[in-house]
Amino acid sequence: MSALFVTATGTDVGKTYVTCLMIRALRERGRAVRALKPIATGFDPGRAAEADAGRLLASLGEPIDSATLDAVSRWRFSAPLSPDMAAAREGRTIDWQALVAYCKDAIDAGEREGAVTLIEGIGGTMVPLDGQRTVLDWIAALRVPALLVAGSYLGTLSHTLTAAGMLAARGCALAGVVVVESPAQPVTPDETAATLRRFLAPAPIIVVPRDPGGRSVSGTPFAPSAAEHLVALLDA
Repeated sequence: MSALFVTATGTDVGKTYVTCLMIRALRERGRAVRALKPIATGFDPGRAAEADAGRLLASLGEPIDSATLDAVSRWRFSAPLSPDMAAAREGRTIDWQALVAYCKDAIDAGEREGAVTLIEGIGGTMVPLDGQRTVLDWIAALRVPALLVAGSYLGTLSHTLTAAGMLAARGCALAGVVVVESPAQPVTPDETAATLRRFLAPAPIIVVPRDPGGRSVSGTPFAPSAAEHLVALLDA
């Protein structure tokens, strides 16, 4: 596949972690890759390198400046809230048609270049973007497969199956589920993945452990074996 939308079961479960991992893995294999984080909230210009968009740019090997930030993350808001609320705090809205066109243009450009295009969403699959639309509407409008990122925390099974069910209900293809290890939990991520496989087969379920001794993607450690499985999704 030439494009993938990286979504999640909620906030701070590892979307950027996984997207950066895929960028780095693709680049190491000599494959061209483009990445977008079209909407970002809680953005602090003074700490751009620490923001999701900054981490994507670092993984792409690009400088982090106003021009590159505008290129990969056009709608940035200061308040750490859902996009509709954060935009309202600034007297702004997200132009739905412009958002969809921005992403489709990037996908088309990637296809012309022979590049994989990764689009990282914001928050969970059902986070509101404006008064009527959610991230799910965004995925459906783009018609690209979704990669669902989940944690291994207690409660993730319900959150993950609910998100997967919503994607299925809208006819969105599920490329796979990535279970990112959550710290200090009563079950292992492998146990979580085994349960999800029973309900979501044949969708691939990939475990990404947090390995303090592993290599780093923009300061985030990862296990190299997980990268192989993630890249394989793009060739499925």
